[in-house]
Amino acid sequence: MRVTVDPDKCCGAGQCVLVAPEVFDQRDEDGIVVLLDAAPPADRHEAVREAAAICPAAAIEVDA
Repeated sequence: MRVTVDPDKCCGAGQCVLVAPEVFDQRDEDGIVVLLDAAPPADRHEAVREAAAICPAAAIEVDA
């Protein structure tokens, strides 16, 4: 799995952080997404896919 984020699309909702805190974080100053792990292990794939699916700004892309 390869994960990318588009900070320009991010609206700072934070849903990704709630679903997959090991993979996503938010900048303190504005809440914009920060990718912590671009190639998460298999046990986190389901949470990452869920985070991408519920992102209101479609700022998360998952390949594989």
